[in-house]
Amino acid sequence: MKALINKTFILAGLLVITSLTACAQRDKKEQAQKTSKNMDWNKLTKEEEDVIVRKGTEYPGTGKLLNNKEKGTYVCRRCNAPLFTSENKFESECGWPSFDDEIKGAVERIPDADGMRTEIVCAKCKAHLGHVFIGEGFTRKNTRNCVNSISMSFVPDKK
Repeated sequence: MKALINKTFILAGLLVITSLTACAQRDKKEQAQKTSKNMDWNKLTKEEEDVIVRKGTEYPGTGKLLNNKEKGTYVCRRCNAPLFTSENKFESECGWPSFDDEIKGAVERIPDADGMRTEIVCAKCKAHLGHVFIGEGFTRKNTRNCVNSISMSFVPDKK
């Protein structure tokens, strides 16, 4: 009899936990859909999603914007928000485009999950851009925004 009662309580407990988990997941999914419906975000490739959404990193030295020397503006690949200008781009030889300053209010800094670095994201859509490093001495501003090329698009200045 005790075994039957214990099994009943365990089954009831699992049912409650399962229903709470299912509700929590449904709310988050619905919220994500509402957010994306309200935003005019660009469609991303699987590789772009791996970096921008899942906070991955492209291989060093492979980004299409790494060696870009044109004058213009680097914008968020997901939402087209202006992030950096070519005037703040510099060669750090780290394998990713580097900027010693961002457009005011365009980038947010967040403590990285690894506990050691500072992640940078687009202030408008929260797309993962890369990481920021302070105090390395590469430029007078002593800041290096190390950004994945795949997280950005480039808009050349009009001539």
